[in-house]
Amino acid sequence: MKITTFNPMIVTKDAESVIKLFEELGFERRHKKTGINDKDISSVRMRYTGEDGKIFHVDIAEAPVPQDITTMRMNIDNFDEAYKLLEEKGFKNSQGDKVTVTPSSKSTMMFSPTGFPINITEHLKDHD
Repeated sequence: MKITTFNPMIVTKDAESVIKLFEELGFERRHKKTGINDKDISSVRMRYTGEDGKIFHVDIAEAPVPQDITTMRMNIDNFDEAYKLLEEKGFKNSQGDKVTVTPSSKSTMMFSPTGFPINITEHLKDHD
């Protein structure tokens, strides 16, 4: 398994206010994905480029959560391998046995035995 990107992700029921804050910090919206899990769940990728050329990302997802969740988004090249490795370490899928599959990705949030989450995502190369 190869990690292709790794950055923070904020899951909130009020994404616009969080996005606005990050825009005021100098981040720019890169792209938005909507209709995740056939629901009103969306995710916005944001990017900041420093004066020194360093690039930082944060993802902000809007979902019906009781309180904000800060997680790590880890893009990987092999979802099944990452899922198995985390399961072997005691992580649990936040969706039970369900995995979110869209035309462009396969993902789920996994919680460690002590409670910290990692959102694993594999980008699917063969999509329209």
